[in-house]
Amino acid sequence: MVFISNKIGIFESLSKSINIVSFDVPFPANYGGVIDVFYKLYWLKQAGVKIHLHCFHYGRAESIELAHLCETVHYYPRQTGLLANLSFLPYTVKSRQSKALEQNLLANDYPILFEVLHTCYLLKDKRFANRKKIYRHSNIEHHYYQALAAKERDFVKKIFLKIEAFKLKHFEGILHHANVILAVNQTDCDYFKQKYPQVESHYLPSFHSNKQINIKAGKGDYILFHGNLSIAENYDAAMWLIENVFSKIHFHVIIAGLNPPEFLKIKIAKHKHLQLMANVDAEDMQQLIANAQVHVLYTEQGTGLKLKLLNVLFQGRFIICNEAMLSGTGLKANDTFCIANEAELYFKTIKAMMTMSVDHQHIDQRSQQLSRFDNEKNAATLLSLI
Repeated sequence: MVFISNKIGIFESLSKSINIVSFDVPFPANYGGVIDVFYKLYWLKQAGVKIHLHCFHYGRAESIELAHLCETVHYYPRQTGLLANLSFLPYTVKSRQSKALEQNLLANDYPILFEVLHTCYLLKDKRFANRKKIYRHSNIEHHYYQALAAKERDFVKKIFLKIEAFKLKHFEGILHHANVILAVNQTDCDYFKQKYPQVESHYLPSFHSNKQINIKAGKGDYILFHGNLSIAENYDAAMWLIENVFSKIHFHVIIAGLNPPEFLKIKIAKHKHLQLMANVDAEDMQQLIANAQVHVLYTEQGTGLKLKLLNVLFQGRFIICNEAMLSGTGLKANDTFCIANEAELYFKTIKAMMTMSVDHQHIDQRSQQLSRFDNEKNAATLLSLI
């Protein structure tokens, strides 16, 4: 759903054009990376920016919603398969090389925003030497892939992820050719400043679907854990929580997300108070988030910015997570938001939170906490840097 805003404010007099190269079709905005892209498109459109979107597609359909937000939308197939692996380039980069993309970018002289490292092959191309080139960071990719490899259970996938991490580490040097780096958290921004001091680096939080705090007062009667359950980071988090926390409580727990693996389904089925909700659509997921009493989040990968954390901060009642979820965000604990790094503290905090009610004072407190994640202000910052 595209939201309409009446608050154009400082954007009213601006009229600019930009190319945005996206690693995937950013609609529907139903997982981390594409959420940032889609709502960036929305807020830049609100700012009067003319967007020329270039996106790679591999399983996601062309979108009318994107046509409404952009001046032009170009779709490019990924060149997947064995040959894309037989390269010194990372598979995620090699499979996104496109002559058609090159020609479409050369057809204008607008700045180019490259969404995540996977789209950055053209950064060093001499034909773009005089163009403004912006790199939008999502994760320090080789760290992210190393962490995925460590958790992956399938041997072939584990080897692929290790090789990809090695290739991404070396490919990252291409960022020397960027003019601006936009990091989604302060920790990673500091990494880029230290490693690429000649490139201007800035912390710019991810864009997201929330325009304002929308938390229900009162109480709910269940605990929620959600995420893309096909990703090792998330299914490992669910397994850890089931084994160390959820199995030790009697409250109703919902585990919701995309494409859960069979071993997770089996694990959940062993506990009568645990409920799996697979492949929930966006509207139903928002209802699950809004009506839950406690949101439980956990990760062992302190990379990027966890957009599911932002969603529950804007829409959820009580929240408990570990410090790795907060890496580089500057977020601090308060009355409805607890930080725990041990299973025992998760257990005790959940028990306490299930007895509490959210009131307007709690909601005001959360609102003050989230001022840095204001989409309109961050769009203004983005435009000033471009």
